[in-house]
Amino acid sequence: MSEDPPVPPRVAESAGWIRGVVGQLHRRLRQVDNAEILTPTQTAVLHRLHREGPGTQAELAAAEHVRQQSMAATLGVLDSLGYLNRTRDPADGRRVVISLSDLGAKTVIGIRQHRDEWLAAALADELTEDELETVRRALPLLQRIAQR
Repeated sequence: MSEDPPVPPRVAESAGWIRGVVGQLHRRLRQVDNAEILTPTQTAVLHRLHREGPGTQAELAAAEHVRQQSMAATLGVLDSLGYLNRTRDPADGRRVVISLSDLGAKTVIGIRQHRDEWLAAALADELTEDELETVRRALPLLQRIAQR
């Protein structure tokens, strides 16, 4: 049985740094969401429905790693805000399928736009043109790693 060669310390240090920075950036972008009207869980559910399409409460709870009771509360708030549609599954009338309403879809798009605007302003304010170009050149490399 062959063992993988050890990772050089510099590579391991870079991996930790990337993970930390990506985590910080992710948390910061979540703070920008929707003027703090929605919780991170509510925002995550909206984004999941937008990205993956309709699902049941059980499917959403499993995908978000929460109990069904917690998902029921999250969906109740989103429903009261007018962000969801609930329909009976045509194949199994006992199941309720949850999807985004038009307002829910517009909200997700607005959240993404708000995040993009914040990030663009931060890049413009914090980086020189040369630094921005360095970041742009690194993005395909990071994407390649993320798709591994």
